[in-house]
Amino acid sequence: MSELPSYVSGVFLATVAATFGFLYYGIKLAQKSKSNNNAIVASTFIMVWLFLIALLALYDFFLDFEAMPPKLFYVLPPPIIAIVVLLSIKRSRAFLMRIPITTLTYLHIVRVPIEIVLWWLAGSQLVPYLLTFEGINYDILSGVSAPFVAIFMVGLRSKSRIGAILWNFITLGLLVNIVAHAILAAPTPFQTFALDQPNIAVFHFPFIWLPGFVVPAVLFAHLVSLMKLLAKSEELR
Repeated sequence: MSELPSYVSGVFLATVAATFGFLYYGIKLAQKSKSNNNAIVASTFIMVWLFLIALLALYDFFLDFEAMPPKLFYVLPPPIIAIVVLLSIKRSRAFLMRIPITTLTYLHIVRVPIEIVLWWLAGSQLVPYLLTFEGINYDILSGVSAPFVAIFMVGLRSKSRIGAILWNFITLGLLVNIVAHAILAAPTPFQTFALDQPNIAVFHFPFIWLPGFVVPAVLFAHLVSLMKLLAKSEELR
């Protein structure tokens, strides 16, 4: 990892910051009053989580590839469980429904630099090319199309509920595809793909934030958007 060009980590860190910014902005807009501190509370929890998994990665906690359950189990499921809990509680669900769907849709733009970073990492033999747009990863299309969906399907110029629903389901499928392959390409007892070049970058800092934050943030944006789109009484905004 020490031989990795600094611009790779730099672009990735900027993408993490952008993802955090989209979430903070969306939560801020969902607040009914200026005195509400939901954005601060959410940001604090996210920053504590980011600090925790970064610290573990810096101390090589995730590099025990023979551990059972795999150490990646401690990174990806917790934020996903948190999302499910938030969507299951009526009060928090009502708050999330106030996040503008345009902000949630624009968040997916971060998938473009993420795919470029993965390609760079593959060039440095830290992830297999299988996980890039040269392989089976077409997730970059989600990021490229996001601005058009935000403007013409859920934005001010035009609205297409059916189109937005289809886009969210398709791009959610692309996310599930790459995440599943990334897990099965990791050097764990369950590795199935890329045996000659496993997916090792995500076990190191700062790339541990990809499964630990960016992927859950993208999933969160999809689930909340679909929740809003499928609610018959909810107007797109």
